[in-house]
Amino acid sequence: MALIRNIDETPMTPVEMPGVRGATMAVMVGRGDGAPNFALRQFRVEHGGHTPRHAHDYEHEVFVVSGGGTVLLGGEERPIRAGDVILVPAAEEHQFRATAPEGLRFLCLVPMHRDCGEPTPGSG
Repeated sequence: MALIRNIDETPMTPVEMPGVRGATMAVMVGRGDGAPNFALRQFRVEHGGHTPRHAHDYEHEVFVVSGGGTVLLGGEERPIRAGDVILVPAAEEHQFRATAPEGLRFLCLVPMHRDCGEPTPGSG
């Protein structure tokens, strides 16, 4: 099944996890769309906000669409900006923070299933 969905027309919902501030998410393509292997999610983090500091058993790839901030990787905060691509290895603690006035907007690609075989959270 083919799908075309516009990034600016997809409804966002608040990210509800401990340690989150000012982050929303939309599943751009996922399980509910019939995608068999990967889910593509969009995140927006408002200025001063952040995703939770966490790790999980699957890698993910990130593309920064707009804005800027930092990503915690390898135990250190690294600056990120529009156009950057980030590989977050499996089991690597990470966190995204928005420091740009317009916040931070990024796409995140994750596998549909975790290494344990369970569905990846947020792969909807």
